[in-house]
Amino acid sequence: MNIHEKYIERCIALAKNGLGTTYPNPMVGSVIVYNDTIIGEGWHKKSGEGHAEVNAINSVKDKSLLKKATIYVSLEPCSHFGKTPPCCDLIIKNEIPYVVVGTVDPNIQVAGNGIKRLVAAGAKVTVGILEKECNQLNKRFFTFHLKKRPYIILKWAESNDGFIAPESKDEQKPVWITNAYSRQLVHKWRSEEQAILVGTQTVLDDNPKLDVRDWTGANPVRVVLDQNNRIPNSLHVFDNQVKTIFISKSKPETQQENCLFESIDFEQNIASQVTEVLYKHKIQSVIIEGGRQTLQTFITANLWDEARIFIGNASFKTGTTAPEIARKNLEKFAILDDELIKIFNHD
Repeated sequence: MNIHEKYIERCIALAKNGLGTTYPNPMVGSVIVYNDTIIGEGWHKKSGEGHAEVNAINSVKDKSLLKKATIYVSLEPCSHFGKTPPCCDLIIKNEIPYVVVGTVDPNIQVAGNGIKRLVAAGAKVTVGILEKECNQLNKRFFTFHLKKRPYIILKWAESNDGFIAPESKDEQKPVWITNAYSRQLVHKWRSEEQAILVGTQTVLDDNPKLDVRDWTGANPVRVVLDQNNRIPNSLHVFDNQVKTIFISKSKPETQQENCLFESIDFEQNIASQVTEVLYKHKIQSVIIEGGRQTLQTFITANLWDEARIFIGNASFKTGTTAPEIARKNLEKFAILDDELIKIFNHD
């Protein structure tokens, strides 16, 4: 590992502190180095607040050192006015002579312009250090801007004999297949993604809240596929606690606070139409939690990036079978007596 990689790796580690809190902005980390010593560092914490470079520069006690320092940043410094001024202008203003960038920003508002501005101002700019790792860090942001859709994670739990639900149950609530630690992990995941999506049957069967009550963080936007507007207003998805997008064949006549209604043609390309709706609402990532038909729709359309499958100890013998997916490019983990399989849908 060379010196540039060492500090970009630190930028990546810092950036990860912003997972789930920076939307619609990317996660970015920055360090400022003088004489092979870090004299300042920072990361982007929340949209509307200081970017990584701003926080790193502000953390430097002796600002006179900036004129002899190198600033490292995991993603190209922004060059446009958003909720905050351009970061490249701040770097230029402080006369930082060396800039090392992990990867170029895919956002059309930046897309190399920040680097051009820095070079034009006389800075020596190095680009593409740990580029693959920096792209992976912001896989949600990159997917949104390059593929014009959210990053899609499929998640379900299945019994050890391959069912996601028993044939019948007594109450309108989930039948737990996994242990409490796996369920808490799912709530952590929900806090990291911008939206969570389920189908009609899951809501009717389980009346889920789709929140992060077992973790600390923001609740994701709820997205509910309800083709024929069958879900009654008495269920949790209509509680107005979280922004909820309902996607159906036709919009209902009455609107509700914090509930948005979109319509699509359920006779064709459901998955791609749903991703278009999510892109329109600027949603960069979504975790799809079921049911079987909803999950299978995205698998069949090959519109997914990761699948996270829990296999619990329960045995149902009959019931709703798990979605069919090619189990390759996978990683396996043990969570006490549960098994977690992660599958990556590489291009």
